[in-house]
Amino acid sequence: MTEALVRIDGVSKSFGSFQAVKNVSLEIEKGEIFSLLGGSGCGKTTLLRMLAGFEAPTQGRIFIDGVDMAAVPPWERPVHMMFQSYALFPHMTVEKNIGYGLKHEAMSHSDRAARVREMLDLVQLTQFATRKPHQISGGQRQRVALARALARQPKLLLLDEPLAALDKKLREHTQFELMSIQERTGVTFIVVTHDQEEAMTLSDRIAVMDQGVVRQVGRPGAVYEFPNSKFVANFLGSINAFEAKVVAIGAQITVDVPALGQTVQARAVGGLSVGQSVTMALRPEKITIHRTPVEGANVLAGEIKDLAYFGKDSLYRVALPSGALVSVHAVNAARASDDERLADWYDKVWLSFDPASVLLLTD
Repeated sequence: MTEALVRIDGVSKSFGSFQAVKNVSLEIEKGEIFSLLGGSGCGKTTLLRMLAGFEAPTQGRIFIDGVDMAAVPPWERPVHMMFQSYALFPHMTVEKNIGYGLKHEAMSHSDRAARVREMLDLVQLTQFATRKPHQISGGQRQRVALARALARQPKLLLLDEPLAALDKKLREHTQFELMSIQERTGVTFIVVTHDQEEAMTLSDRIAVMDQGVVRQVGRPGAVYEFPNSKFVANFLGSINAFEAKVVAIGAQITVDVPALGQTVQARAVGGLSVGQSVTMALRPEKITIHRTPVEGANVLAGEIKDLAYFGKDSLYRVALPSGALVSVHAVNAARASDDERLADWYDKVWLSFDPASVLLLTD
């Protein structure tokens, strides 16, 4: 961990009787991209607005670079907020939009012009400097808004759903542009998003929020592979989840899963006891489909009930004799025609998975 730029200490925010943010404490490091991830109404934008100074906490304190922000108005904070709508001035050119926030800075005209040129180069829009927002693409408008935000050299940049207005391909491309620009400038980014893939791609760390509470904080891989609750496991990606009971604890943990009609072996974890109720969870991509019977502890026999072809991968829903459905993602690594696919509707198949892939969740 490097030095924290932002420290959120026990912050809550209420609007009348409704508590939008509940006792949130976070530390955000200098130079990282930190995402607040959650569904609508989870409190992530309210938390962002408190960082910007547009809302005051009902309780708790916010520190930026060691300074308590309680008495610091928005315009004096070392923070810039980039809105989802980009909020560009339609009558101004790209370079004038970028330079607008510098008008009140103590800078000479030549220094201001040099800063604008630097920002144009940073976001690769120099050739579009004299165009107006309606004359450039959505992705380019997003970069204009980013350049304008960075022109004042804030210590902290707040981005509220920054890629929501872009189509899928452009959004994917722009994610990597944002990461590159952040790396070159060293500015700390806090991103609010409801898009799990976006948060996983962009972030050094993620805070998953639910109903005003931070449910888990960690690096994307850690939060995805080791969720600490059923909510986090379900929110990040797809997952198969079944009620289970611990029946044996040794080198591995054995759980009885009634919906699967058998026991399942899982990697040993602490804190569980025989007879304890848990949720057995398994990511669809951790399961392998076989056309012929296989040996092993975690093997399920079933029949393909549904399938969806996505090009790069396929989703299979396998019906077990118990009636339970198991979702399986398989990468289409080999080029194949429809009649050469891994499995088809109503095919008899066998599923296998490693004990290390099984999650046992108690919350």
